[in-house]
Amino acid sequence: MASVVIPVFNEVESLRELTERIQAAFRSTDYELEIIIIDDGSRDSSAKLAQEIARECPNVIATGFRRNRGKAAALNEGFRLAKGDFVATIDADLQDDPDALPGMLNYLQESGYDLISGWKQNRKDTFIKRRTSKIYNFVTRKLSGVDLHDINNGLKVYRAEVVKAINLYGELHRYIPVLAKVEGFTSGEYKVQHFPRKHGKTKYGPSRFYKGMLDLLTVLFITRYMKRPMHFFGLWGIVIVLIGLLSELWVLILKFGFHEPFQNHVALMIFGVLLIVFGMQFFSLGLISEMITFQNRKEK
Repeated sequence: MASVVIPVFNEVESLRELTERIQAAFRSTDYELEIIIIDDGSRDSSAKLAQEIARECPNVIATGFRRNRGKAAALNEGFRLAKGDFVATIDADLQDDPDALPGMLNYLQESGYDLISGWKQNRKDTFIKRRTSKIYNFVTRKLSGVDLHDINNGLKVYRAEVVKAINLYGELHRYIPVLAKVEGFTSGEYKVQHFPRKHGKTKYGPSRFYKGMLDLLTVLFITRYMKRPMHFFGLWGIVIVLIGLLSELWVLILKFGFHEPFQNHVALMIFGVLLIVFGMQFFSLGLISEMITFQNRKEK
């Protein structure tokens, strides 16, 4: 059985066509199909239309939130409801090709990967969006070690155990392959067509880029240092304290080695003291984090 999860936010013009195209794509396959529509607090008639489609089609489930909670929450809810052995996700804007889903599922099984991400070919986005996306994907590949060209593509297929093992919140849906890697799952990619938006307008603005970078730092921290926070806070605490001590030592050398009065280097002295204090606080934060981590393990 294959479950297709569709997060929806103000996509009433596209939703019915998308659902019909998914149904048609799976009609000639051996997969039993389940479609799960998650309305993320849409302000148009998307939720009403989703319920209407669910009444018409027995294999469609429609649910959602009263307010906008974000794509990660919508996907999390869809993953929770999915009953299929394989789970697919696709955005509701019709820019991704529903016809690619059966091929991606077949490739998932043939390749042995746990997750397959779509790789948009000949993107139909604006020049700025294409450039920023290319930079974003390059940085993400280098920092995370997940070698995908289009890591944030909404068109993905998974083995069911992958979506049951990860927990999404905030805007971490961008980094599902990274979270999956931490759990021991492998990722591959599949070339897919990309289409211009037919209806409505994009939900992403310039803030998407810097938010993505901040979320990447969050993911890298929680995946690398969640179980050993002292390795992060302690290291940087020591580095900062050492820089502060070196600053103070240089002031002493200037005073007693070159007979320069302290008054000439007050700014450097204050800077050194602040670094020492800040470094000690960083180190203390590492110790407190280790205590919390230890206590949580003990309670489990």
